[in-house]
Amino acid sequence: MARTAFIGLGVMGYPMAGHLAGKGGHDVTVYNRTAARAEAWTGEHKGTRAATPREAADGAEFVFTCVGNDDDLRSVVLGADGALAGMSSGATLVDCTTASAEVARELHAMAGEKGIGFLDAPVSGGQAGAENGVLTVMIGGDTDVFARAEPVIASFARKVGHMGPAGAGQLTKMVNQICIAGLVQGLSEGLHFARKAGLDIGEVVDVISKGAAQSWQMENRHETMRDNKFDHGFAVNWMRKDLAIALAEAQRNDARLPVAALVDQFYGEVQDMGGGRWDTSSLIARLERK
Repeated sequence: MARTAFIGLGVMGYPMAGHLAGKGGHDVTVYNRTAARAEAWTGEHKGTRAATPREAADGAEFVFTCVGNDDDLRSVVLGADGALAGMSSGATLVDCTTASAEVARELHAMAGEKGIGFLDAPVSGGQAGAENGVLTVMIGGDTDVFARAEPVIASFARKVGHMGPAGAGQLTKMVNQICIAGLVQGLSEGLHFARKAGLDIGEVVDVISKGAAQSWQMENRHETMRDNKFDHGFAVNWMRKDLAIALAEAQRNDARLPVAALVDQFYGEVQDMGGGRWDTSSLIARLERK
C-alpha cells in the first residue's frame, strides 16, 4: 500500500482515484476545485479529502493529477498551495492530464530540482475505461521513476507503456488522437453512405467488421451513430482541445497533418450545431443534417 494523492476528480479522475483506493488498496487523499465533488468521492470510497493541492500532496509517495489543460495543471502543481510545495524529495508526481509535451518537460525539470520524480502519463479509454479500470496509459519520464510508479498506476490500467523521456507520453497521446480523428471521420462517412445506399447498417458492420475495416470505433459506436445517440464517451470540446495540442506540436516538429486539421474543422461545425458536449462519434451528425 502506498500513500497517494489524487488531484482532479472529473469524469476520468473520479473513478481512477476510486480504483487506487479500491483495487489498488492504496491510501488516497483527494482534492478537487469543487469541494462537493471531493466530498462525494470520500462518501463513496475509503479516503480523505484536502482543502488544497499542497495539503493533499503532503506526505504522499505518489501524487496524481488529472485536470483540463496546461494552465489548469500549472495552477494545481505550482505556487504556494500547489502540489509540488507539499511534496518531499523522493516522491513522484504522475500527471494524467492530456496536455502539451512542453508543460511536461517544464514540470519534469521543476520537480527534479526538488528531488521529485515526474511522469507525464495521459490516458486513453474514455469514461468507460476509467470506470472499469482498463485505461491505456502512455508514459514519459525517467526509467527508474517509471519502475517505481508502474505498480501503482496499474490500479486503473490495462496497459502501461513507457514511451521515452519527459514529454513522450504526451506525444504518444497526440498520435492516439490523430488516429482516432481519422478513424471516426471514415466510419461516419461509411455509415452515412450505407444509409444513403439503402443498406442495413447493422448487417453491413457485421460483415465488414470481420475484415480490414474493423476498428474499436466500428465495434463500439456504429449502433449509437446509426441511432444518433451521442451522449456517452469523449466530448467534442475535449477532442478539439487535444487536436489543438497535436496541431501546435506539428507546427514545431514539421509534421504534416492534413486529415487531422480537416477533422478538427468538422468538429468545429459540430460545436456550431450545439454538439460541443456530444461524444466524438457525432461527426456523422454534420453529414446527415438537413
